[in-house]
Amino acid sequence: MRAVKPKAAGIMTSSVAGTAGYDEQAKTLAEQYESIEFETVHRDVLHLFPPPPSRVLDVGAGSGRDAAALAGRGHHVVAAEPSSELRLEGQRRHAAAAIDWIDDSLPDLARLRARGECFDLVLLSAVWMHLDAAEQRAAMASLAALLAPGGVAILSLRHGPVPAGRRMFDVTADETVTLAGAHGLACRHSGTRRDPHARPGVNWSVLALAREDLPRKDLPG
Repeated sequence: MRAVKPKAAGIMTSSVAGTAGYDEQAKTLAEQYESIEFETVHRDVLHLFPPPPSRVLDVGAGSGRDAAALAGRGHHVVAAEPSSELRLEGQRRHAAAAIDWIDDSLPDLARLRARGECFDLVLLSAVWMHLDAAEQRAAMASLAALLAPGGVAILSLRHGPVPAGRRMFDVTADETVTLAGAHGLACRHSGTRRDPHARPGVNWSVLALAREDLPRKDLPG
């Protein structure tokens, strides 16, 4: 795995915190996130989402678009967002939604794990590529610990140019699936999608990883 160098900045992104730039651009980023509908972002994996009411964790919840959509469908939703400004923006935009907001972050998700909760669905949209190899190993252990038996984690991995001042790493779907397998998570879906914002050179891998020790009857085989 290698750190990706943003051309505009001319610096290695590994020296920048994973949340760098998000507080400063919270309103702009929230507008960007909210401009794409939940169903559009997740249309290729919606069939893997558990039926409501299920326990859902949105890691790196950003503006709360996904958390609000899932709460509106009757799920019990926890939204973990380490950027204080984005978290406040999400709480403002989706004040009426039944979302439990928490300040927590990968790789440890220490506050969530201390609560002793497990989840039927964990979303990690545009989050994983902010972690280096060591952080990804720790994060996968945290993810496995937070998934309920039969639970599913949906990850999206960004590929392509990195915005100036951001910290991102070039991680493949295959190496992520291999890492997941070492933690008892099986790949239920692996696909690609175009960037919904049509940014030049940017595309995404989408993975669904499941704890299969006690498979859910409602999950397709």
